[in-house]
Amino acid sequence: MTRSGIILLVEDNHDDVELTIRAFNKSNLVNQVIVAHDGEEALDFLFGTGSHAGRNLSPMPEVVLLDLKLPKLDGLGVLRRIRSDERTRRLPVVVLTSSVEEGDLIASYDLGANSFVRKPVDFAEFISAAHQLGLYWLVLNEGPPCWQTGE
Repeated sequence: MTRSGIILLVEDNHDDVELTIRAFNKSNLVNQVIVAHDGEEALDFLFGTGSHAGRNLSPMPEVVLLDLKLPKLDGLGVLRRIRSDERTRRLPVVVLTSSVEEGDLIASYDLGANSFVRKPVDFAEFISAAHQLGLYWLVLNEGPPCWQTGE
């Protein structure tokens, strides 16, 4: 049983977007996946600004899957902004990246990431990782009650 909320996928690589959505579909996850292709677009969606001005901010996404290497504003900048705002500070954020830099791992956790997952290079392993992420964050994990309302 999954919650039918929103997944915010912040990813600029078209192939990784397609693979992630495909893995969710194969897992029968019924959540709506919103894709932001850069850090600014992600923040616009979360805070109802820019191209998402006037968007109803409730409910917030069930989880944010956040790449680090993004145009305009990188993933660490997005994470910093998410954690600095009362409305989003408890929002589950999973860093999903190809980075092998230890500094990225440390900085992600220092800024409040809930999880750090390296994207597998192998197609089948990528599908499996996305499937497992979806099951954990959308089925097993119980988030704080106020993250959905932003209160």
